[in-house]
Amino acid sequence: MNGHSKFDIKGCVLSILTYLILLTSSISAVAQESDTTFVEEDFSMYDEVELADGGKRFATSKVLGQSPNKLISLGYDFQGRHDMTLDDLGSAPMSTLQVNSVQGIRIVANFPIISKTNVLVNIGANYGESLYQIDNADDHPLSQSLQQRGLRTTGLSATVFKPFNETNFLFTQVTADLNGDYFLPDFQPLSFTRYSLSAIYGWKRHDRLLYGFGFTRSYRVGEPNYLPVFMYNYTFPSRKWGIESVFPARGHVRRTIDARTLAFFGYELEGQTYRMSSLEGVGGVLDPELRRSELRIRLVFERSIKDFIWLSVQAGVRYNWNYNLDDGDFFRGFFGDQLYIMENDLANALYFNFSINLVSP
Repeated sequence: MNGHSKFDIKGCVLSILTYLILLTSSISAVAQESDTTFVEEDFSMYDEVELADGGKRFATSKVLGQSPNKLISLGYDFQGRHDMTLDDLGSAPMSTLQVNSVQGIRIVANFPIISKTNVLVNIGANYGESLYQIDNADDHPLSQSLQQRGLRTTGLSATVFKPFNETNFLFTQVTADLNGDYFLPDFQPLSFTRYSLSAIYGWKRHDRLLYGFGFTRSYRVGEPNYLPVFMYNYTFPSRKWGIESVFPARGHVRRTIDARTLAFFGYELEGQTYRMSSLEGVGGVLDPELRRSELRIRLVFERSIKDFIWLSVQAGVRYNWNYNLDDGDFFRGFFGDQLYIMENDLANALYFNFSINLVSP
């Protein structure tokens, strides 16, 4: 076990995030001044229009021009060649290996079970996998496990959008994910389920602006943490440009090319903690948890190919945020001084993601 600082690799990431936010603001300002062409059709117009509670009006969950919600998504994710540096574990010394690829399918389903003007409730399910191809994987127990077993996540979620009037609303989300090196259909014990919670109180000022503040208990940084959240969705008067964001998880500048074609530039922070049952007892580790988190800086292109069937293609850079090994699932926070069992590093990698989506009408 070594005592390297957990912040050594993160300074440049914070600079990138700052640059993206500034770039978002400047692009949006230019777009507001220079583009006055209206789009022909807006998928957000399909929000509920009937009144409830004796004619009382309620805020809707979207702004004009916002990208349509995905009901079913079937995708494929690929990361290109990069180096992986693994710390010593037991009798295995530190190793630098070449990862030829990381790939796997991603399936997401999200369906409304209650859809009224005064409350929206969605239930979702997701599955994702990361299958590794590593040269000389047998040189280290972790790379051997990744090569032979890969990583998988299977989850359920529930979201509730509760408007109180035409302006104020509360958005909540609860997720339960089972992450690890298990095989299907042999899941790991449900006692290793990891739970996340988000709550945002917000304001919808008009049809083009919605924002809110809240908190989240999330694994996006690769381990349990508590973070403030800022939601900001805005469409400029031209309806050609907009911002869709939930900071710090993700933020994108949106460009509406035409009625059925959208483009985005931005980032997303993805992460989970994975139960590594294959490493139990190796190097004295009793409760191995891989803290995996990555920042994806990307361009996204989405287009309707037939009615409500949309194609989505994204490409960009995957930047490693966390890929360390802990003994146990516990809260460290940003200022905890507990040492990792292993402190690993992944080189940056190019990635792309392709998906076919059924979107909401």
